[in-house]
Amino acid sequence: MSTTIKFGTDGWRAIIARDYTENNVMRVAKGTADWMNEQGMTKAVIGHDCRFGGQMFAEATARVFAGEGIQVHLAKGFVSTPMVSLGVVKQQADMGIVITASHNPPSYNGFKLKSSFGGPTIPKDIAAVEAHIPRSLDDHYASLDALVEKGLIRYVDLEEIYYQHVLEGFDIPMIQASGIRLAYDAMYGAGQRILPRILPDAHCLHCDDNPGFHGQAPEPIHRNLTELSELLASSGQFGAGLANDGDADRIGMYDSKGRFVDSHHLLLLLLIYLHDYKNLRGKVVVTFSVTDKMETLAKQYGLDFEVTRIGFKYIAEIMIEQDVLVGGEESGGLAVKGHIPERDGVWMGLMILEFMARTNKTLDQLVEMVHEKVGSFDFDRWDLHVEEAHKQAVIAACKNDTIDPDNTLRSNRKEDLDGFKYYLPEGWLMFRPSGTEPVLRVYAQGGNMEEVQDILKRAKTLVDRLG
Repeated sequence: MSTTIKFGTDGWRAIIARDYTENNVMRVAKGTADWMNEQGMTKAVIGHDCRFGGQMFAEATARVFAGEGIQVHLAKGFVSTPMVSLGVVKQQADMGIVITASHNPPSYNGFKLKSSFGGPTIPKDIAAVEAHIPRSLDDHYASLDALVEKGLIRYVDLEEIYYQHVLEGFDIPMIQASGIRLAYDAMYGAGQRILPRILPDAHCLHCDDNPGFHGQAPEPIHRNLTELSELLASSGQFGAGLANDGDADRIGMYDSKGRFVDSHHLLLLLLIYLHDYKNLRGKVVVTFSVTDKMETLAKQYGLDFEVTRIGFKYIAEIMIEQDVLVGGEESGGLAVKGHIPERDGVWMGLMILEFMARTNKTLDQLVEMVHEKVGSFDFDRWDLHVEEAHKQAVIAACKNDTIDPDNTLRSNRKEDLDGFKYYLPEGWLMFRPSGTEPVLRVYAQGGNMEEVQDILKRAKTLVDRLG
């Protein structure tokens, strides 16, 4: 019996060898190619990151595309997702495909769709692709070598294209001359080659080939980055720490003392830098789980502000239609004006480093600047691994306003754009089920980390009650 394939928040993801098989990848490729042919599209860029089987799955995709009459530009070796997205623009292609499961555990792989503008394919087009995926597929396609020989598949150096774009977009000599020493954790992901190429003096962790990511999900959040944090805290030699996820489109950063600087603070820093130091304007767009401090700062600057559902594709959809200055999500996917409408962990890290170099301030001092503008705050997220029935019971309780029958949280307002957010006297709390894993995500913001942890503990008590 064939597997029904559905795209989640950002692409199709599944466990390798269970549902993520070569044949199922080829089914998705066939559906994508058929939809492209319906739309009159003729060219695609295909790449893979460092996950297990990436090259095999990318080549299988390329064979199907070429066999269905799509001209393929195939990356040689692993690349980041932003490299594929940029490659789509630079190669004037119609679509991009990235074989990646991004930050998911190492047992997963995935299939991301990128459109001609260099960002995530919009939801209605993803739905159209899904509808074209056949229930079964026979591999009657020619070999890779034969298709390369016919010129239907061509190799392209996406890393070189990206590197040249970086040199045009940043004052790299200023960053290098600033004396800022960077500690970089690639998490065994696709940033492991490009970041050291841009900044050869960076001290690198986990910048080597390990398709299993040493057993850890390559998500750049604090609990996964303790080695980087401890290095910064103990050595006193580094001005900042930077980490990227498996396909290098997400970012995590640390200050010189080894303290995690979350995406909320990074978004605020990017907005300050672009508005105050680069004199740029535009709309501010964030997903539902991002701090409300972004709205505070946008109002201070007189900028339009919008909140979307969770998933960078919703931000990208606005970026291609409107003049957006900064867009981003809590999970480390950030985008800015002057680049492609795409998350890019390396690009955002370089922008923060350029901000530091230009102002001669440490990342610690830049965070203090943020707090001076919008007030002090902290944030954390717990991922609770719960059974599906338990997860659905929590969501039902949120819908029915029975999650907190005694109002122990003292919530005064609820929003349910994508998940359930409760505004509290000291901040806010949010529940949202993961779209790709058996996980209930619980988010909290407070005035300091002690308040945040207290909110999360109370939230977990409410969740446990329903188990």
